Amino acid sequence: MRHGKGFNHLGRTATHRKAMLSNMASSLILHKRIITTVAKAKSLRKYVEPLLNKSKEDTMHSRRLVFSYLQDKGSVKELFDNVADKIATRNGGFTRIIRIGTRLGDNADMCMMELVDFNTTYVANDGEQKAKTRRSRRKSGQSDDTSAVVVDAPVVEAKEEGQE
Repeated sequence: MRHGKGFNHLGRTATHRKAMLSNMASSLILHKRIITTVAKAKSLRKYVEPLLNKSKEDTMHSRRLVFSYLQDKGSVKELFDNVADKIATRNGGFTRIIRIGTRLGDNADMCMMELVDFNTTYVANDGEQKAKTRRSRRKSGQSDDTSAVVVDAPVVEAKEEGQE
């Protein structure tokens, strides 16, 4: 009986599934966005989120643990150098799955999986905040003294007496 054994095997053997998830995780870390099926993306999310969480603490032990899963020096370096800085304040939910329709050949549900903090469309610029405007309570008919300043007036230099 298979009671309580509820994860998706993705139609692959254990070693093939492990290698596929490792390669997909490396690609996600290097490229920040991949296009895959929804079933693979959901399995990849469970695989890669703990690795991203381990990358917050930059120690030799955590690097070796992550390398044992990814088997790629370049993706481990990218993860600990660039990705970990952006996700340092986030507690979870490092990835986003956006469905993009079905594949033409076999009608499989396709999606785009991306790292949340690297999509500039959704990430708000923290440094650039919109300036707040203040509205006065004066009626529009009244004016104050500062509005009567002429901006484009010509500059005239006064000559002293005795100088030509």
